[in-house]
Amino acid sequence: MGTLYLVATPIGNLEDISARALRILGEVKLIAAEDTRQTRKLLTHFNIHTPTTSYYEHNKLSKLDEVLTALAAGDVALVSDAGTPALNDPGYELVRAALQAGHTVSPLPGACAPIAALVASGLPTDSFVYLGYLPRKASERRQFIQSIENLPYTLIFLESPHRLVEALADLESILGDRQMSVARELTKLHEEILRMPISRTCRHFDEHPPRGEFTLVVAGCQPQEAEKWSEPHLMSAIMAALNRDEASASLAARLASESGWERREVYKLVAMIKAETQ
Repeated sequence: MGTLYLVATPIGNLEDISARALRILGEVKLIAAEDTRQTRKLLTHFNIHTPTTSYYEHNKLSKLDEVLTALAAGDVALVSDAGTPALNDPGYELVRAALQAGHTVSPLPGACAPIAALVASGLPTDSFVYLGYLPRKASERRQFIQSIENLPYTLIFLESPHRLVEALADLESILGDRQMSVARELTKLHEEILRMPISRTCRHFDEHPPRGEFTLVVAGCQPQEAEKWSEPHLMSAIMAALNRDEASASLAARLASESGWERREVYKLVAMIKAETQ
């Protein structure tokens, strides 16, 4: 039983391909490529002569049997034109079919435009949602953005140059003037990363027509800050909690989340009140 390798390829700079990826591409029996012409350029550059077959959006279902037959005879690599295969590119159906047929599926990590844009954005990276391309039709795009406007996670989109200006306008009108980052031509000679509010980004591309492929990283929805309690209000709440014999540590944590005060500040007041009442 062969192994299906999901091989990440460069998104621009050819030096970003890994030594392991080059070895696997040279060892497998067949490479299933989104665009064999594009992949052949990469293989020729690294002097790799493995046979290729096309596997793209419009033939991905009809090609399943061919690729599974090849897997029965040996290992196969799946590549997209650039970046990590099966992530916003054909591959999901093949991965499912290979697993159902009992084959091993092994990822070879590497370049990935959404992750590269995220980590360079300056926005939170601990929780994020990758949402692919925004819908093409304006009404569907606005409806989609409305459906995610309250998500607290950093949002990642892909967008083409001829829809970018309209997409940015919709993001601003629905999400408000959040901080965002726009990454263009990542790892290439003319790489550009803008980090500014959505409104300024809109003005920038009104003045500079978009060129290249774009990855958009947008700040998530921030909860409205509650009004911070006054000190007398907080002192009264602490007294009530102490009268109920609530432990100092737990009441400091609870009241910090409710009052807008720092936990250490609440704890100091708790200690002061307990010292005065002893």
